[in-house]
This record gives sequence, C-alpha cells and structure tokens, in this order.
Amino acid sequence: MSHQTQRFSIFPSYHHELKSQAYEENIFVIIRVTVVFTACPYYEPYYNDRGRETHKPMYMSRENLEHSVHYVSGKREMIQTGKIYYRHPYIFVNERYKGVHVINNADPHLPVNEGFILAPGCIDMAVKGNILYLDNAVDLVSFDLVSKQVTDRIRNVFPEPLPPEDFFSYRKEVRPAGWIIVEWVKLNIDE
Repeated sequence: MSHQTQRFSIFPSYHHELKSQAYEENIFVIIRVTVVFTACPYYEPYYNDRGRETHKPMYMSRENLEHSVHYVSGKREMIQTGKIYYRHPYIFVNERYKGVHVINNADPHLPVNEGFILAPGCIDMAVKGNILYLDNAVDLVSFDLVSKQVTDRIRNVFPEPLPPEDFFSYRKEVRPAGWIIVEWVKLNIDE
C-alpha cells in the first residue's frame, strides 16, 4: 500500500479563507487602481506650427440676451454651419452660436438666401406651423416666421453651451455675475 502524504492543518478552513480573502483584496486593489487611472481626465493640448490652441467663453448679459433675437434681411456668409431643417419652401440652416440662415427654396435650381435670424448661442432648432423654435443660449425662444418677431421665451431651459471636447480648464466661478455663455471662440496662444 502506498501512503500519500496529506497536508494537515489545525485550521484548514481558516487557512483557505485567508487565501481567498487575500486574493479578493488583491483583485479589489487592481480594480480600484484601474478605475482611478481611467477615470481621471487627461487633457493633451493640441499644438500646431503657430502655438497652442485653446478656447475662450464669450458672455452676454441676461438683459442683452433677451433682446438679441431678431431678423436681419439679406444674405449672410455661411461659416460654421450646423443643423439643417426643411419646411417648404424654406431651408433653415443653423450657424453655430450665431443664429439661423433663412433660404427660400421655391426654385430648387436657384435658392435665395433671404435673411438671417440672429440668435446668440443658437445650436438647435425645430419648426412647427409658422413658429421656429430655437435655443438662445440657455433659453427656448419661439420665433414667428410670418411676423419675424419673438413670440415667447422660456428662461433657463437648456444648459449653457458646453466647451469643446477635451477642454477641462474652464472654471465657472471666474465669470462675471449675471452673464451667460453664448459661444466658445478658438484662440491661438503663441509660445
């Protein structure tokens, strides 16, 4: 007969619990370290030949914001376009942070850029009937397309326009009291 040696411990279950507990603690530490290092925002500034690019918030007082939406006749150059909305015969093209281009598309071969609805902080819009709903920074504004006038404003419906992606250095506490962000402007900082 062969004798096999067996490990003998006075507290076999306790020894197994200690190994299991140590293993669980090691796994927990690894998971915590992984979460901490992957959750920390890392900002690597973008560099080009001229220097570093950054963004600056542009502010407007609440009083000026509430009187800022109005219609301007005539063509305006499209620079940084956003969303497009079609409602026969018009095409509405968002100009990010500036407002909405109004284009008459009655003749699709010859569209006419008729005017511009100036709305600082505008990023989004929708049309129902003769009313254009748009954001004016943090407010929701109803704009009558026939009378070309603001018909209603609901304050503080939206959050302020967010800073560009990977931009972490903005501190809200440095802004002037009673002012609202309406735009983010790209700046070059020469080194």
